[in-house]
Order: sequence, then C-alpha cells, then structure tokens
Amino acid sequence: MSTSGLTTVCVCVLLHSDRDPIPDVPAIYFVMPTEENIDRICQDLRNQLYESYYLNFISAISRSKLEDIASAALAANAVSQVTKVFDQYLNFITLEDDMFILCHQNKELISYHAINRADIQDTDMEAIMDTIVDSLFCFFVTLGAVPIIRCPRGNAAEMVAVKLDKKLRENLRDARNSLFTGDNMAAGQFSFQRPLFILADRNVDMATPLHHTWTYQALIHDVLDFHLNRVMMEEGAGAEPSPAGARPKKKSRKTYDLTAADKFWQKHKGSPFPEVAESVQEELDAYRAQEDEVKRLKSIMGLEGEDEGAISMLSDNTAKLTSAVSSLPELLEKKRLIDLHTNVATAVLDHIKSRKLDVYFEYEEKLMSKSTLDKSLLDIISDPDAGTPEDKMRLFLIFYITAQQAPSESDLEQYKKALVDASCDLSPLTYIKQWKAFTKMAATPANYGNSGVKPMGLFSRVMNTGSQFVMEGVKHLVLKQHVTEVLTLFFSVFQETDDYRYFDPKMLRGSESSIPRNKNPFQEAIVFVVGGGNYIEYQNLVDYAKSKQGKKVVYGCSELFNAAQFIKQLSQLGQK
Repeated sequence: MSTSGLTTVCVCVLLHSDRDPIPDVPAIYFVMPTEENIDRICQDLRNQLYESYYLNFISAISRSKLEDIASAALAANAVSQVTKVFDQYLNFITLEDDMFILCHQNKELISYHAINRADIQDTDMEAIMDTIVDSLFCFFVTLGAVPIIRCPRGNAAEMVAVKLDKKLRENLRDARNSLFTGDNMAAGQFSFQRPLFILADRNVDMATPLHHTWTYQALIHDVLDFHLNRVMMEEGAGAEPSPAGARPKKKSRKTYDLTAADKFWQKHKGSPFPEVAESVQEELDAYRAQEDEVKRLKSIMGLEGEDEGAISMLSDNTAKLTSAVSSLPELLEKKRLIDLHTNVATAVLDHIKSRKLDVYFEYEEKLMSKSTLDKSLLDIISDPDAGTPEDKMRLFLIFYITAQQAPSESDLEQYKKALVDASCDLSPLTYIKQWKAFTKMAATPANYGNSGVKPMGLFSRVMNTGSQFVMEGVKHLVLKQHVTEVLTLFFSVFQETDDYRYFDPKMLRGSESSIPRNKNPFQEAIVFVVGGGNYIEYQNLVDYAKSKQGKKVVYGCSELFNAAQFIKQLSQLGQK
C-alpha cells in the first residue's frame, strides 16, 4: 500500500504468491498465525520486500512464533521496520447480523466427521476442541462481553463449554491484560445485560440437517451452489444448437451476492418458497407498471427520445414526469434485483419440479410430527421419477431416526433392497444405526409434534400466463411453526434443571454448584451447535426471536453444511 497526499493505492495479494520487492511502501499483513505463514513473513523480512510491516493476526499468535519473527527481524536488521503487531481476534465469519460460523476453509478439521470418527485419539479430540474454543474466544472478545455458559452433559458441547470457561477465566484473572476490561472492551461495554451462551451438540438432532426444506434461503443452500452469501449458477449459452461438427458452447458461470442491502432478500429469505415466487412476480409487475407510466408520460408530452436534462427544464406541469424520470436509477436497481431473484428462484423451482421436493418436504414433515401418512414410504423410494438417490436416502434416514420403534429386520431388508435398487449408497444408514444404538434415541424428540404443514392445494395466483414461474403440479404448502431440537434445548435451559451445566467465567472462585446463578431475564442469547449447523435451525430461531419483543437470538455453528455435505460425512463414518 502506498499513500501520497489524500490518495491511497491499495494492492491486495495472497501471502504465498510470488511478490516482487517494493522497498518504499508499507505492507499490511492479515493472516492466521500458522507455521507456514510465519515462515513466509520471516522470509519477506529477510528479503527486505517492504519499507515497513504491520502484522495483523486473525487469532492470537503464540509467544514462540512471535519470537521466531523477532529473530528473523533481528537477523535481517529489520527490527525497526516491524511497526505494529496486532492480535485481531477475528477467527470467525459473520454471515448475518444474527448468524456466524467458525470457518469456511479447512472446515473438515472441525467437522462432524472429525469429531465423531471411531478411531479418533484423545489428543486429536483435544486439538479439535481447542480450535473451536479459540474461535469462540475471538467471537466474545469482538462482542466485548463475557457470557453465562449453559450446555447439556456428556457430549462434545460440554467439552467446549469447560474449555471456553477456563480460557475466559484465565483472561479475566489477568486484570492488566484482560481483553474484557477498560479500553479493550468493544460493543459490550455499554450493555448491563450479559448474553446467555447455549451450546448444543449436533448429535442431539440428526433429522433436521437431512430435512428437505421449504424456505427460500434454506432451499438455495440445499439445491444450489451457495457459499458465504454468494450463489453460483450455470447459465446456458443460448438456445441455438451448435453447428454440425462444432464444439458445444460452454455454459457460463454466473454469481449473485445475496446481501443485507437487498431489501427483497431481507424480507423474504425466511419465507416459504411459494410466497417468494408470488412476491417476485408481484415486484416484476409493479416494475413494469412504473416503466410503462414513464413511457406513457413521455409519449403524451411528445418527449420520446429526449434526454433527462431536456425533460427537467420543462414547466411545472411536467413535475410528475420529472419525478418519474428522477427515480430511474432506483428503478434500474430494482430491476437488477428482480432479475437476480427471478433467475435464482427459477433455478430453485427447476429442482423442486424435477425432484418432487414438495412431496419429500410434506412427507418428512408428517414423519417428524407423527401425522397420518397418505402414501407408503416404499412407494416413494421405488418411484423412479421422485427425486435423486440422495433424496431417497435422506427421506429414509429421517424415517429411521424419528421412528418410535426401529423397523423389523425383514422390513429393514425390504427397505434396503429398494434403496439399493434406487442406486442409493447405504453407508449413511450404517452409521445412523450405530449412532442410534449409542445415543439410545429410540424416539423422535417430542417437540416435532408441533411442526407440520398445511396443504393449500395447487398454485393459483402465480399460474397466470404472464407469470415467470410455471408452478403447475407443485403443492402450495404453508408452514406451521416448526420447533427443532435446538430450539427445544434453548427453551429447556430456562427451566433451571440440573440436566444443563452452568458456567459463569466472571466468578473466579468457587465450584459450579456454589456459583450464584444470574436470575435476571436474558435479553440476548447465542445458540451454538458443535458439529455443524444449517439454515433450518437458524430460521427457526429467527422466527422465535421475532415473536419475542426486545429479545435477540444469535445462531452459530462450527461449520455450515447442507444435506448433501452432511450425508457425505455420514457416508464416510459408515464406511468400514
């Protein structure tokens, strides 16, 4: 980066790329303090690449690695050039105002598979837990608040809670260098309410991550390539066939960013897909009406082809037209967003129709709520037109997980034959059988009884001839309030039972049983799932928070996966 007067020129490059020396400019490093990265920084110092060095580490650098940098700077006679060294405590990713994940790259290191593999050593588990705790510590340093920690007993969530409590206590005990006192406090310093931090283990609910969903954001994550709020889709290069002998045209990749600036996204990301399709069509119709109004006014006044400058110089009688034309930039942005959601929603709809995802969603909701089934499970598995092999396996696993009583051996063999005939990989089932035996979860969580769907018949309003969405044959299903196991755990924490451990890192002395409990009602809660989370649980908590005025709920997870990614991990665990 170089500065001259008020002009700043910034060049962003990867640490391990080939870089030429630029000896008259300062360099700002933003890196993880890994062995490999530290070695490269030391190499840069030896090669005298830059005028000065500002080192920003995403998580805290250890003393030994700091000494490695100091030694390299000393050997290169560059000590005075290392201007600043910062621990930024930013080792997490915020996807929404109320949602965060711990990592995107190298997420397999703390994945569900990594935590639950049969051959895991104690040292490996300790390393995984330490990695998760370091990121959570960064989160609370950034938040500027010391939480009250609650967790169930006897699982990975409890291990994380114990280690996080210890790390927070150690930092608070060192009053001079504590990150939670004095000038180090950030947003939390003006808050008199401490957040409640609730840890859950993925093993508490294995059905929800496999569930075919029906809300917009969760559907995009399930069926499209959606990572870090960006969706990537393949687009055809045109309908014309390639000339004989010519190479077929390559499909282009189109990316769309779904951000907080997109008002349509903010309003509808948690809505059932049928409502989204209708809303996109309504927005498109409203845009066309506005566009037609501008054209009509221009036509009446004989201004076709005139530029905006000429229009603005007309008399007061043209105020209406001037207003309409001045809103054109806003109108064009609106059109861009409409096109974006038209393309994304159309791609989602193609998956719904080709895979009959509405049928899967409705059937799974009935399984999970113990409603009467109107169709045999074997019929859906055996139907060659109903979904992919993965869809069928997801459905069967939900049936197996939520069944009050496991199917008999003869019935199970019949199901397995149907699954094999449908080209399904049975490895995930192998693991789920082991999981169910170990966890003794013979019954579905009782809270699933509150979920379900209300069939509304087939689509009507969006099936007119001018609609962008041909929804014929897709069921119009309206969601009832869904209560996931994670939300049930959230409710249970407030029951003050001994089933959930209680940690208050600010209480530096005393055993867990002797620590006085905070009796004030919590205004802010953070729910974190160790082993991976999903948009279904996130939306579930968002809907709950909306129903409770003045309360804020944040959802976090060690990694964010869709059903395909989760079933791949189950398959790896089930392979012998």
